[in-house]
Amino acid sequence: MAYFGVSTNLVNYLKYRLHEGSKSAANNVTNWEGTGSIAPLVAGYLADAFLGRYWTIVLSMVISAVGYGVLAASASVIRLESAALYAGMYLVALGGVLEPIMAPFGADQFDDGEDDQRGRRQSSFFNWFYLSLNCGSLVGGTVLVWVQTSVGWGVGYGVPAIFSALSVAVFLAGTATYRRDQPPGGSPLTRIAQVVVAAVRKFDVEIPSDSSMLYESDAVDGMPAIHGRRRLLHTATVKTAGEKAAQSPWRLCTVTQVEELKCVLRLLPVWATGIIYAAAYTQVTTTFILQGDTLDRSLGRFKVPAAALSIFHTLSVILWVALYDRAIVPLARRVTRHDGGFTQLARMGVGLVILTVAMAAAGALEAARRRLIARPSVFWQVPQYAVVGASEVFTLIGQMEFFYDQAPDAMRSLCSALSSTSFALGDYASSALVVVAARRGGAPGWIPDDINRGHLDYFFWLLTALCVANFAAYLLIARWYTYKKTVD
Repeated sequence: MAYFGVSTNLVNYLKYRLHEGSKSAANNVTNWEGTGSIAPLVAGYLADAFLGRYWTIVLSMVISAVGYGVLAASASVIRLESAALYAGMYLVALGGVLEPIMAPFGADQFDDGEDDQRGRRQSSFFNWFYLSLNCGSLVGGTVLVWVQTSVGWGVGYGVPAIFSALSVAVFLAGTATYRRDQPPGGSPLTRIAQVVVAAVRKFDVEIPSDSSMLYESDAVDGMPAIHGRRRLLHTATVKTAGEKAAQSPWRLCTVTQVEELKCVLRLLPVWATGIIYAAAYTQVTTTFILQGDTLDRSLGRFKVPAAALSIFHTLSVILWVALYDRAIVPLARRVTRHDGGFTQLARMGVGLVILTVAMAAAGALEAARRRLIARPSVFWQVPQYAVVGASEVFTLIGQMEFFYDQAPDAMRSLCSALSSTSFALGDYASSALVVVAARRGGAPGWIPDDINRGHLDYFFWLLTALCVANFAAYLLIARWYTYKKTVD
């Protein structure tokens, strides 16, 4: 709630309160969001390597609370406004990395001893965790934005600061009950580099049929082994003649190290398909609004802002989370006999198909708008917003669960953060597509300043085609993918 209460209306604060130009304000917001996209990778690395998830969450929450406090002070004291605002903004960006760390930490709370129920409960946790994010988004993007514009910026930024501080207190209150049996395991990047170097040095060594020739140990060169509740099943790491357990880890790696790298490499193709998904998904905040501006926004004597239609997207997510968890999963479980109703890859694939339908619906509406003499109502956009919300419940929550479950135990925070970077790359891909679509020599492109002179429908058809191609690639990847196997 605090984050969306700031981010939703930030560009207007920079433009109208600090008197920045439109381009400058937009670029400053983009740079801030870009920092927020990179920060989860740093936080994920720190959580897995040194601090652990609990202390990373505490540190991030405290930094965020300080950032929101600085923002509130800057909005209340004019002399502090500009410098303090940007200091607060970037403290929020650095501390606002909770989702990729909090989700794995929450899933860690389920007991390994209840394997028959653990998977179901974890899957349900991811659903309701994501619902809580969207409830916060709904309140922050509506109520707090109204407070900022109607009451004042000081109060509008003060409320997020209060709730951010309260969230720290609530989280700390549960400290005694949290499971924290996944301690930091040292730098995962170093372990990966050791495997690559050792493999290059032994590229000509034959893999033996005798598994006793494969090296696994509780310690390497006096250093603690990789911390984790489970070891990965092995395929390769060979002790050659003369090599001992005390050998340098840059020459002799444990089999679990090797399997860690293989797990990460298997995740990357699935991660890559999220880039096109994100490029299409981000149209909710860009071209959907441009399309809405061309429609009839009258509601009695009022004019409905095109951006206000995004509330149907958030409401759709909230509705679909409850529907998925309480109705769809139990029904699917009877058919598939799978604890989660669907496999994680199947769930994400369903979401890819649904998003394709949303892009096609947006294209069909734009084509109809261009043909009709009377402008359609802006509420004709409600179905495409609602369908995107349904897609989000399948793909994005499925992605959270997939990257948690399939990542090595000692790299779950980093891999969860990695999944979020596909959205940053998707934003860049969307921007590149818009630039290409907006330029066609001397003629107006598909997305000119005057949308009526362009062909926004062609742009939506292009995204539909890209979604179809992306889904085809995803099917091949899903058929190829082998789920991680572990032993206690």
